[in-house]
Amino acid sequence: MNIKRTNLRIIPMLFLGLVYSCSPTVKVTTDYDHAANFGEYRTFAVYDLKAQEGQVNQLNVDRVTKAIRNEMLAKGFTESDNPDLKVNAVSILKNKTSMSANTDFYGYGGMYRPYGYWGGGAMMGGANTTFNTYDYVDGSLVIDIVSTKTQKLIWQGIGNAEIDSKPDNPEEFINSSIKKILAGFPPGTEKK
Repeated sequence: MNIKRTNLRIIPMLFLGLVYSCSPTVKVTTDYDHAANFGEYRTFAVYDLKAQEGQVNQLNVDRVTKAIRNEMLAKGFTESDNPDLKVNAVSILKNKTSMSANTDFYGYGGMYRPYGYWGGGAMMGGANTTFNTYDYVDGSLVIDIVSTKTQKLIWQGIGNAEIDSKPDNPEEFINSSIKKILAGFPPGTEKK
């Protein structure tokens, strides 16, 4: 009996945790140069991160820079003025509108019986269609990693999210998004 009471107390807490932890879901795609030897790269520098006017404020540019730096350091790379890799991030924000339609049928309809059609008719019922629209921002963060030796792109990660409101904690959202994007760098190190 005590076990059942404990479980019943946990369920509302789990539900509240899910409701309050909802933030935009980041979908990640990555691509890389399969011929690159990622084992030879040891150092990096974050470069060319700029606030795009009207797109990303300087606070978020600084948060992105810091999160990338922290992730690269956590992966064992060393920051350097003469790096093996240059890391760049570009944000792309697009205002979009989504539309949905919902149709409710009402009234009396007939029923088909094995011995014929019974009751109701087409004129006795109806339908009401409601159209709903909402505005959101389609946001993408593209992280490019370039070999300084060849000046070629060797890895790219793209995180995309539908953002319908400002995250409660932008720093936490940016940190977790960059961690998710860079999870596949270097290739072969993803946690299964």
